[in-house]
Amino acid sequence: MPADRSGDVDAVVIGSGPNGLVAANVLADHGWEVLVLEAAAEPGGAVRSAEVTAPGFTSDLYSAFYPLAVVSPALRALDLDRHGLTWSSAPRPLAHPTPDGPTLVIDTDLDLTAASLNRFAPGSGDGDTWRALFALFDRISPALFDALLTPFPPVRPAARLAGLAGPRGFVDLLQLGLGSARGQAHRRFEGEGGALLFGGNALHTDLLPESASSAIYGWLLSSLAQQVGWPVPVGGAGELTAALVRRLVAKGGRVECGAAVTEVVVRAGRVEGVRTASGDAVSVRRAVLADVGAPALYLDLLDPADVPGRVRRAIRHFEYGDGTFKVDWALRAPIPWADPEVAGAGTVHVGDSLDELSRTSRELADKLVPRDPFLLLGQMTTADPTRSPEGTESAWAYAHVPRPDEARGDAGHEGLDGTWRDPAGVARFAARMEARIERLAPGFTDRIIARHVASPVDLQAANANLVGGALDGGSARLRQQLFLRPIPGLGRAETPVKGLYLASSSAHPGGGVHGACGNNAAQAALLHAK
Repeated sequence: MPADRSGDVDAVVIGSGPNGLVAANVLADHGWEVLVLEAAAEPGGAVRSAEVTAPGFTSDLYSAFYPLAVVSPALRALDLDRHGLTWSSAPRPLAHPTPDGPTLVIDTDLDLTAASLNRFAPGSGDGDTWRALFALFDRISPALFDALLTPFPPVRPAARLAGLAGPRGFVDLLQLGLGSARGQAHRRFEGEGGALLFGGNALHTDLLPESASSAIYGWLLSSLAQQVGWPVPVGGAGELTAALVRRLVAKGGRVECGAAVTEVVVRAGRVEGVRTASGDAVSVRRAVLADVGAPALYLDLLDPADVPGRVRRAIRHFEYGDGTFKVDWALRAPIPWADPEVAGAGTVHVGDSLDELSRTSRELADKLVPRDPFLLLGQMTTADPTRSPEGTESAWAYAHVPRPDEARGDAGHEGLDGTWRDPAGVARFAARMEARIERLAPGFTDRIIARHVASPVDLQAANANLVGGALDGGSARLRQQLFLRPIPGLGRAETPVKGLYLASSSAHPGGGVHGACGNNAAQAALLHAK
């Protein structure tokens, strides 16, 4: 990073994850001179891809499927297709096989999804129940995403949402928003298929199937799969980042990598700029937007004298979600699922039943490495044929595990301590994951050409925002959502420092690749600069 700069910039964005890049693009659209500073050697944060298993096999290093990205008002407004971004989807978004059958399938054909649910409870009408739940989502989805992804409180979007939902639909929304995945599934569906639908999708977060508000995640992700699929960028997750960078550069913005910000400089209660690890100082005319975790901003980048005591005390209790253990595979052929219905799915949930998902979640709540980890598995070549040579498959799976600083032991009784310092322990847990897949797809392990294993320690080492391997920027539990995120009283992008904005998923509306946190921060900066 050069030590000599010609003048100030209007804004510095710390971090080039999707939120940081969305924020930078929004400001650049308004004529601001924007500089994005990224600590890593390349941009993207948790939206990156690379060949880490074998030549010709592209792996998404962190996140992979982006239904929220294609419906997010913030990202849609950027017209990234004009900057080289193309989406691809698997024939069906999701499959959840069970050991003795049947398989739950979410297909973009609503009739096929309904038929799948009916197979779990013939004559029950579960398929029609899903049709009604999806009809509600389909009717209100534009207003719903405006309400969920805009700054809190979303007064106008919420009023529009209530009008579209109607009295009965609004009651449904309240029940889904406050209820548990288990409770709502058992109330609405007779068969296990509905339980897997809600429970499996709720476990994309750090919530238990019994947690308050877990139902809304199960319904929301299932409905997105039904409506738009779970699309992926053609060529890898990094292509989404590349399109954001190209657009920013075309607008006059800059991205500098290998430039770790170590200090946010404040004078008389207003942000003045940043200082980097190289000692370089960058002053700003208008704002600094931080696409970093809330604890990193308030406890590391700011001088304690610039943060009110109540904020520092509250931020110390900020909670991240579960850690993540991820394995990528290069496979000589697609996964040989025992049930052929699984073969066409981009995402596969591996978990025998809702009761097993609950047991695994309780083990995680007790800070134990799960005995039978619930797996989220991506068949990336199925979703995007460019990801590996013809006839092969680039695949990955991840499991939630305790964060290393909290781990207390191993529910699987193999002596794993959850710190992941022992390479043999890392290998044993990867084998535990592969054994789960092997039971549903005999011959899977024989098709492995190469694997790449990333423990929570590896993930945080590669990306400091992934604290303890957590992918969410902060827990999804209700006590840390809406106006409580990142702490009570700081439910918006503004911080106690004038001109400094929190632009990461530690801010409302939280995790997911939707760019809303960055957009909200940029809109706040624009408003206060007037």
